[in-house]
Amino acid sequence: MRLASWNVNGVRAAHKKGLAEWLMEADYDILALQETKANPRQIPPAIADAGGYHTYFSKPERPGYSGVGLLSKAKPNSVSYSFGNQRFDSEGRVIEADYGVFTLLNVYFPNGGRSEERLRYKLDFYDAFLDHMERIRLRGRSLIICGDYNTAHTELDIARPKENENRSGFMPVERAWLDKLTSMGYVDTFRMFTPGGGHYTWWDMKTRARERDVGWRLDYFFATEDLLPKIRSAGILKDVIGSDHCPVTLELDA
Repeated sequence: MRLASWNVNGVRAAHKKGLAEWLMEADYDILALQETKANPRQIPPAIADAGGYHTYFSKPERPGYSGVGLLSKAKPNSVSYSFGNQRFDSEGRVIEADYGVFTLLNVYFPNGGRSEERLRYKLDFYDAFLDHMERIRLRGRSLIICGDYNTAHTELDIARPKENENRSGFMPVERAWLDKLTSMGYVDTFRMFTPGGGHYTWWDMKTRARERDVGWRLDYFFATEDLLPKIRSAGILKDVIGSDHCPVTLELDA
C-alpha cells in the first residue's frame, strides 16, 4: 500500500499547477491533502471525482482557510471529520479513516506564528489531539498520523536552527510536543530510513528558499510501533512542485 501526504496550499491553485495529472501518474493508494482552502463544493471536479478514488473533504467554517482532503482507492470502513472538540473541529483540520488494519489520521496542525493567541491555540490543539490519538490506541487500534505538523522537530529538520529557535515552528515548547509523541511510542517513519539532516518539506516562497534548499521538515508520517514490521519505505518528494510544501510518502504491507 502506497500513501502520500501533501500540503497543497490551496487545492484549486494546486489543480491549476497539475495536481490531478500528478495524482493519476503517481497512482497512490491513499493521498492525504492539507490546507485545501476550500469547502467540498469548491473542489475541482478532476480532484473531487478522480477516477478510481473515493474522495472526502472537510468543511471548514471559515471560507478559504484550512481544510483537509482524502483520496482513497479502497473505501474506508468509516470516515470522521471530528475529534469531539468544537473549538478545533470548526476549522476542518482532521479526517479520520478506518481501514481495518490501521486507522489513518490526516491532520493539518495549526500554525502558531500569527499571534500569542494562535500559538496557544496550536499548543492546545496538540494536547487535545494527542488525547484523541491515545483514546483510539487504547481501543487496540494501530495508527498512522500524517500531515503538516507545522513544527520542525530537531536541528536536523531545519536548515538554520539557531536563526529560528524563537520562531513559531521551531520553538522549544512546540518541539517538546514532538518529543512527547516519540516518547509515547509514535515513530517518525522517515527517520527509520534517513537519519541525517538536509531533508526538508517546506520552503519560504517569499525568499525563494526552495531554490537554495533552505527549508524546514514540517510534514510527517508517524505510526504506532506495532506497524513498524509492515513499513517498507518512507520518503520526501522534494522535486514535486505545485505548493510551498512537497509530498511525503509511506509504503507498507497491507
